[in-house]
Amino acid sequence: MDLQENLIKDRDTFIEENKKFIYNVTFSICKKKLQWENDDELSVALIAFNNACNSYVETRGNFFSYAKVLIKNALIDYFRKNSNKYQLSFGEENEELKDAFLKNSLTEYEIKQENLKRSEEIKVLSEELKRYNVSFKDLVNNSPSHKDTRDKLLDVSFACSKDSSILNYIHKYKKLPVKQICITIGCNRKFIEQWRRYILSLIIIISNESYYYITSYLNIKVGDKNGK
Repeated sequence: MDLQENLIKDRDTFIEENKKFIYNVTFSICKKKLQWENDDELSVALIAFNNACNSYVETRGNFFSYAKVLIKNALIDYFRKNSNKYQLSFGEENEELKDAFLKNSLTEYEIKQENLKRSEEIKVLSEELKRYNVSFKDLVNNSPSHKDTRDKLLDVSFACSKDSSILNYIHKYKKLPVKQICITIGCNRKFIEQWRRYILSLIIIISNESYYYITSYLNIKVGDKNGK
């Protein structure tokens, strides 16, 4: 039985067999011994792992890299939401994190964790983009410099990300359906061709909720105009 079949047909067994993985990822964040029966962190991580099982598709790269990102995101969100009352038993080697929590001042810690989460997301995205012959470096280095162009490309990408037929074509053929986009969205073909890789990358990012910090890094925002 392959991975995809395990995720669908035998979820409980698959999760049970990977509880060590879930524990290790959780421990790498919390830096303390944990018990399945008593620690909320492991419950948060277990739910995140199950969410990874629900949302994973092969185009998102290695499953365990993807699951690791979701677990880390869920744990950091949990720490943030419980920052006023949350107490961690850090060892001496983790005094910096201990002080951050005890003083109820997570600013520096949050910055470090957000950088870590963004780095993990970039790894997952880079693997996914390889399947489309696009690199993350291409996306960053070839971003449009003019705001009007960026806004227009975002409009196109958001519209495409909401069109199931366009998304299905992209996932199946690993390229943009340029003609279909021109007809459906009403865009100039030359414009789409010029920014083909950038649009393709944006659609992949926008249509995947786990790329939260990359979205922030690239200043992709769903405002009144794009979020309608």
